[in-house]
Amino acid sequence: MPDLTDQMKQLAREAAADLVGVASADRFEDLPAEENPLSIFPEMTAAVVIGRRITRGTLRGLEEGTNQGLYDMFGYSWLDTQFVAMSTFEVVEWLEDQGWEAVPIFAFPPEVAPQGIPVREGAVAPNVYPDMNKMAVCAGLAEMSWPRIALTPQFGHRQRFQMILTDAPLEADPLLEANLCGMCMQCAEICPLGALDPDDSETMVVAGREYTVANVDYSKCRKCQNGARPNRYHPAGPPDRLGAVCMRTCMQMLEDNDKLDTEFHTRFRIREPWAIDVAGQLMDPQQVKIGPGAGTGCGDPEGFNEADRGARM
Repeated sequence: MPDLTDQMKQLAREAAADLVGVASADRFEDLPAEENPLSIFPEMTAAVVIGRRITRGTLRGLEEGTNQGLYDMFGYSWLDTQFVAMSTFEVVEWLEDQGWEAVPIFAFPPEVAPQGIPVREGAVAPNVYPDMNKMAVCAGLAEMSWPRIALTPQFGHRQRFQMILTDAPLEADPLLEANLCGMCMQCAEICPLGALDPDDSETMVVAGREYTVANVDYSKCRKCQNGARPNRYHPAGPPDRLGAVCMRTCMQMLEDNDKLDTEFHTRFRIREPWAIDVAGQLMDPQQVKIGPGAGTGCGDPEGFNEADRGARM
């Protein structure tokens, strides 16, 4: 008979989850109290991270610059607040039917805190919101990329996550060993607003691993008209960049260099990418640095993978 962890994962897949991973509580030791799941449920033993994909076709209208709304619904709004939420809640119900407490957590930005005062001595101020990119890393589903967005072997950046905190005795998944992000800097090169500086990085520690990540200028991202969206929960949170030209370029690099498990019969980027500058003017195609087939950094296993491994593992 399958054990509790296997049963839970099977139920999650039946509830349409594309990704499901388990993190043990000790993987949150590096996180500040303001975004630490243990602040919410100190008796938790494990966290279940649920992910559902942003379909590649959902990005087509953005890539062509001809339809913004289909991403807004299927990739930005409905996907998180309805589709992922339903998968997550079905797993919550199942765990509680087995007699284990399960706390559903959605992707509210941790930058919003604090929103109140501590209710007891030594407690953190409400509200505590875990960073879902970091949670996906802790659950063994993803690695942290240089532009500070979690990448999975299945979909790259194309997914949204929610999570469940539980006292159920679930077995943790191993941390991901993938080396997806090669720090090729193509996301920085193509950004029309200069929100990413290849020379401006810092070290982020997640689940005991060090990742080199960009110091993103979110004030510029908030002005982006190239597929970025406001944070769907609160303006204090970072803008949503999953549909932006930087991350669509990242996806194309991952696909071109066979970094992902999923394969398609046709290339995603067929035409030169378009870009709108900070003044809201369409840029000349020659000013947009990354065209079809450009860039090789993501596929250089003798270069970045070995040289960068020490900084990222």
